Amino acid sequence: MDKRKQLREKAMRLPLSPGVYIMKNKQGEIIYIGKAKALKNRVSQYFGSERNHSIKVRKMVENVDDFDYILVGSEFEALVLECSLIKQHEPKYNILLKDDKGYCYIRVSGGDWPTISLSLQKYEDGAEYIGPYISISSVKNTVDQANAVFHLPTCGKTFPCSGVSRPCLNYYIHLCDAPCCGKISKEEYQKNAEAALRFIRGGSEEILEQFRQEMTAAAERYDFERAAKLRDRIRGIEKVGEKQMVVSDRDQNCDVFAVVTGPKTSCLNVLHFRAGRLCGSAYFYFNEEEVDAAIRKELLTSFYAARDEIPAEIFLDGDCEDRELLEQWLSEKRGKRVHLSVPQRGERLRLVEMCRKNASEKLFQRQGRLSKDNAPLQELRELLGLSVYPDYIEAYDISHTAGSDNVAGMVVFKNGKPYKSAYRRFAIKGFSGQDDYRSMAETLTRRFEEYEKHKDSGEGFGKLPDLILLDGGLGQVNAVKPVLARFGLDIPLFGMVKDDKHRTRAISTDGGEIAIQSKRTAFTLLSSIQNEVHRFAITYHRKKHAGSTLRLELLDIEGIGEAKAKALLRQFKTVKHIKEATVQELLETPGISERLARNIYLHYHKEDMVDESSVGDF
Repeated sequence: MDKRKQLREKAMRLPLSPGVYIMKNKQGEIIYIGKAKALKNRVSQYFGSERNHSIKVRKMVENVDDFDYILVGSEFEALVLECSLIKQHEPKYNILLKDDKGYCYIRVSGGDWPTISLSLQKYEDGAEYIGPYISISSVKNTVDQANAVFHLPTCGKTFPCSGVSRPCLNYYIHLCDAPCCGKISKEEYQKNAEAALRFIRGGSEEILEQFRQEMTAAAERYDFERAAKLRDRIRGIEKVGEKQMVVSDRDQNCDVFAVVTGPKTSCLNVLHFRAGRLCGSAYFYFNEEEVDAAIRKELLTSFYAARDEIPAEIFLDGDCEDRELLEQWLSEKRGKRVHLSVPQRGERLRLVEMCRKNASEKLFQRQGRLSKDNAPLQELRELLGLSVYPDYIEAYDISHTAGSDNVAGMVVFKNGKPYKSAYRRFAIKGFSGQDDYRSMAETLTRRFEEYEKHKDSGEGFGKLPDLILLDGGLGQVNAVKPVLARFGLDIPLFGMVKDDKHRTRAISTDGGEIAIQSKRTAFTLLSSIQNEVHRFAITYHRKKHAGSTLRLELLDIEGIGEAKAKALLRQFKTVKHIKEATVQELLETPGISERLARNIYLHYHKEDMVDESSVGDF
């Protein structure tokens, strides 16, 4: 029995219970781990129709030889177990957020006199480790600032020190309270260390408010020494804050997620905001060309599975699968409520757009492109509001002469350059006459029928474009939209509108027209695409029309029909060569009899012949 059928039959015997499923290859290696609310329904989908599967899922299913499962009590428990197993086994087809940088941690030593330092690794030494973090320089700056503001030691001594000790220079320049010499009590030192950790974890605003209240209370009870210390600490924190770039008017702690897709690779950017200030970012690359709600869920679980620092708000650039479950999981990890949202307007949306812009630039750099080369496509993406970087663009144009010899041309631009090996030509076959809308619909229908046949290859017709451009306005767009809907495709579709001088003027959508003249690089790119697709379509039409004219001339010969005219042109290429051919040479054409060969020869040599008998018998 076919392996897929065996696996489907096994899946159909699963219970309709929440759980985790574990896909394995022939070697018994775990290649994918997922969770399901109803195991039977979810797992059986993998081994049914492939129509709605992504390329990644199809490849994964091809490598599945068996699967196992674990039943749990709820869908939430399934999510927690899924995250744990993925972290443990690191399956090939789960999205694992890895990059080419090392991680670092903030180390908080144990004991009654804790110290805070930077650590490149996690050790089993009884200390608390906060992280991991990507940017070593950012973590070092944060640790240095916390130690300086709260006067914590950085000398590496063990406290309390035995014997007589003299304080170091840091004590005299007010960067350390010298616990080595007993200049500060254990209780006050621990308060400072706790405040430093709150400063690291939550930013400065919460600590500042607490210190202001304590300073006021100390002054009211005439403890001016304590009030002066708190005043200096407040100034130190405010001075640190002045050096940080403020990017949000809200005193909020949040993470912002945005994903940009490119050819074969996508980039996730995460920005960390604390007290309204950008305090760090991380970039991850993974091999996906499409990003949907399910993938965003994988990205979030993979990112936070290895992290304990979770803010109250997380902003996403698109919808996320199992949002409520993720919020519950993150809230339990944090110990407080966590909210996931997709901003639609205002400052939050601006933060998401900034995150997406940074992800785009990182992806461009990784792919070895220069910013000036990316400008037209990036500007086009922003102009049209595309969620995906338009690396692979298909453009279509119709050409005919008063409805005769109706053809279409398809050109492809890859990374902003003509990709001529992917160009295709279409002869309109579904009807006769002049109807550009029907011609465009037929062309795109045939193009996506070919996609269904070759989609497993991912090449040529088997590759979907990031953007479709049609030479024409709203009529062409409306003619093609039902075609995309019929094939279940969600591809951005726009028309290219020309002015009275046949120059690109605007982009047409179902919402109206988008002016492009002000977007210089995008305008140049669109003009190049429209000129190229027009050139390609009209060249094919002229060639086809010239062939039609020649066939019409041959049809005047007695006994020559459409099929035999085409055969002659295939054999001799031009009418001139047919005219110059002898009867014997004409007989070498498939389907041409001796009688027809003599008719053709006589048709072109009547004026040269005095008597038909001079033609001779062959």
